[in-house]
Order: sequence, then structure tokens, then C-alpha cells
Amino acid sequence: MDATIKKQLEITALKVRMGIIEGTFNAKSGHPGGSLSISDVLTYLYCVKMNVNPADPDMPERDRLVLSKGHCAPALYSVLSEKGFFPKEELKSLRHIGAMLQGHPCIKIPGVDMSSGSLGQGISVACGMALAGKTDNADYKVYTILGDGELEEGEVWEAAMFAAHNKLDNLVAIVDNNGLQIDGSINDVCSPEPIDEKFAAFGWHVIKTPAHDFDELEKAFDEAEKISSKPVVIIQKSVKGSGVSFMENMCSWHGKAPDKEQYDKAMSELSQRIEELESK
Repeated sequence: MDATIKKQLEITALKVRMGIIEGTFNAKSGHPGGSLSISDVLTYLYCVKMNVNPADPDMPERDRLVLSKGHCAPALYSVLSEKGFFPKEELKSLRHIGAMLQGHPCIKIPGVDMSSGSLGQGISVACGMALAGKTDNADYKVYTILGDGELEEGEVWEAAMFAAHNKLDNLVAIVDNNGLQIDGSINDVCSPEPIDEKFAAFGWHVIKTPAHDFDELEKAFDEAEKISSKPVVIIQKSVKGSGVSFMENMCSWHGKAPDKEQYDKAMSELSQRIEELESK
């Protein structure tokens, strides 16, 4: 990856993280941990990979993204605001009564392709979008992001079987493999491992990648582009709470918002990293 592009992506991803902290702090609720762990992949998708246009959010030829782990809406909202789909000021009204941005994505929000949140349903709808694209001979891609705890839902595997049966090579699923869910480690709650072998057994092409390295993310999505006749799953090994020191690898930040002291600390850490990158 070009060094200049990589630097800008890293800065943007830090701004996305700041938007997540801004939103959850002002909401006094939300899910910052799992939102932070998908900040880099969302930044890469919206700033490099996906064909989207903030001036025409519903253009028929756009690529689609379904946030199957819909409780991590703060990350999606933040990247959409960075991309210019709506003003960043909207992030401060997250989860407020009458506000545009609620706790789970709503299709009425510019740039949101599905109202998601009931775990397992997002990948199912993404399969329908991909099948529609095939039927219409459209060339758009459908991306869907799942949590690794979400893989405990049986509907995920019904969708996986459907996608492979219909050879949906215009579908890319991203599993955010941060290893934690609301009740603890995924391996303690109800282990979905081995995730790679299970998707392979269902007929998917499997790619494994670090989640917080833009060079590696680019390699993964470039490989996905070359696959035909089967769906692709990218299993990204991530850190829950990535980018905020006191949130990293902590289950407690699933359903918990920062207080004022934590907000100030998180924003200071992220701002300092942006300044360091910009000075290079």
C-alpha cells in the first residue's frame, strides 16, 4: 500500500474511533468495545474498497454493507459521518429520543443498507442482496460484518449454507474475531471455533488476517476479489476496544459507555496519536 494512503487511513480510523467515543459518551450507553474493533475494516471498506457516494446514497450500482452485529452501530455511524453521509454533529445525539441515530442501524439513515441488530439476520439479508445482484446481473458487492459471538446463532449457518449453494461470489462476510462477547470469552460461553474450518466445510473461501494492519487488510480484500463461484469469509483477528488503552481486551465495554474522565482520557489518547501521525 502507498505510504501516503496508509497514513491517511490510519488517521481516518483514529477519527472514526473518536466518533465512537463521542457518540457513546453522549448517549451514556452503547457498545464501544466491539465498535472500536471494527474501526479499521470499516475505514478501509468505505475509503478504499466500496463504491459508495454520499451525494447519492441509494444509487443502484453502489456496493452494500450490512452490519450484522448491529449493536456496534456507533462504528458504522462514525465512518459514515467521516465519509460525509451526514454531519458529525449527529453523533452527539446517539440514542437520544427523536434523533436520527439510534442504538441499531436503521435503513432510513443515509448510507445504511439494512436495519439490523437481531443477531444472525444481517448475514441472511446480505445473502438476499447478493442473490438479487446475481439475478439482475448487477456488478455490486455485498459486505457483511459479524461478531464472533454472533456465530453462536444457528441462522448464521443456514445463511452460510445458502450462500455456498447459490455460489454467491459477490458476497464477502467479515468475522470480527475479538474473542469476547457480553458474557465473557467466546470459548467459555459457547465456542464457535474452529471458525475457519467451519466456514470451509460450508463451502466458503476462507481468508484470515490481522484486523488492525491496513497492508494486511488490503491483501485480504485483494484475494477476495479473485475468488469466483463461492462466497468469501475474511476472519479478522481483532482486539476488542482497539485504540483506547483501558478498553482493550475488556468484556465490560460491551454495553457500557465512558464517563467524563474516561471520555477525556480516550479522546486525549486518540488525538495524540493523530498528531504523531500528522507530524511524520
